[in-house]
Amino acid sequence: MLKMKKVSDAYDLKVFTDAGDYFGDIEDSIVASNKISGWKIKATKNSFLSKVLGSAKGVIVPHQLVKAVGDVLIISRNAVPAGHSEDGEE
Repeated sequence: MLKMKKVSDAYDLKVFTDAGDYFGDIEDSIVASNKISGWKIKATKNSFLSKVLGSAKGVIVPHQLVKAVGDVLIISRNAVPAGHSEDGEE
């Protein structure tokens, strides 16, 4: 059975990659034509994003890269900004 949730319930959820790394927190959703097209993920303290983005506040992850939504949001490791690996090496 498909479980329905409000989009606003997802705000401030923790975001992890499918490799288990903490990526950031959901800040907002991007809706187009009554469908979620992406998620604004904010770089929070100790997140992978804060380490690779420097002064930028976050990224937009296309909804196609979302693998699961529940108590946390799981995204594909393809959402990692280009030129960076999850182990911190460039």
